[in-house]
Amino acid sequence: MDAILEQPMTTLSALAAELAARVSPATVIRQSESLARHTTLRVGGPADVYVTPANEADLAAIVQLCGQRRQPFFLLGRGSNLLVRDGGVRGVVICLEAPVFSGITVTGDQLHCGAGTRLKQVAVTAKRQGLSGLEFLEGIPGSVGGALRMNAGAMGKWTFDAVVSVRYMDYAGGIHELPAASVPVEYRACPLLRNHIALGAVFQGQPKAPAEIEQCMRGYSEKRWASQPAAPSAGCIFKNPAAIPAGKLVDELGLKGTRVGGAVVSAEHGNFIINDGGATAADVLALITVLQNRVLAERGIQLHPEVEIIGEN
Repeated sequence: MDAILEQPMTTLSALAAELAARVSPATVIRQSESLARHTTLRVGGPADVYVTPANEADLAAIVQLCGQRRQPFFLLGRGSNLLVRDGGVRGVVICLEAPVFSGITVTGDQLHCGAGTRLKQVAVTAKRQGLSGLEFLEGIPGSVGGALRMNAGAMGKWTFDAVVSVRYMDYAGGIHELPAASVPVEYRACPLLRNHIALGAVFQGQPKAPAEIEQCMRGYSEKRWASQPAAPSAGCIFKNPAAIPAGKLVDELGLKGTRVGGAVVSAEHGNFIINDGGATAADVLALITVLQNRVLAERGIQLHPEVEIIGEN
């Protein structure tokens, strides 16, 4: 691939200045922000412009300006299930981490959650309110928006199994809400949110004693830490083939511990690649290719990445 030329700093400064003129002073705008700091794998190059909108009006102004200036933008959640290439991301990276996007309101047996809310906080709040059915969210290291976009799952359950409705923004800044039953979802994907921005969701709980919910969450936590690494990772690297889980394939082929630079296949789980210190995105991508080639050659199965890969080499 041809080398990617960096945008001149004057161009980035002009973009940042124009964004600042369109939004409130509370919105944070930074140039050349390292995305390794914002991903769970701890690798990746810089975002040209990194923006944390203070409110929905500012978010709408940002996406409208990007459309007018033909600037690409990317919505970043908690940075899990994401691999940013070493060359970084052109255009604007938007992170909904301001308090207005991270609130939880409980109404009866439903939780109204902003897109920036941590999934762990959703599960903990539900437990405190004596609402079951959301325990599986506790161990997913992401935000509500990311979970909706990827239909994230754990412990045999999926995000949309527990969602009543979804609130989202189109790229013109318009805000909409749909019942979850009207939103098509797939394994690890919500097509609607490929070209719309999740603003929040309403989750449905079922009344249960908090002690029983706590016991369930503790069991999930013990199971997770017994089988998943504590070192920095992006979560599961590959989608599971129909015939056999990806981690089991890697394990059966003796590929645990395989290394490229600072990227290593986890000893705890074959579908995790960890950053053993100093890994680059190129290391991780090369290791992904090694695993794909071995599995294809020896089992005839093509592994497809589950992790989202963005940015320039």
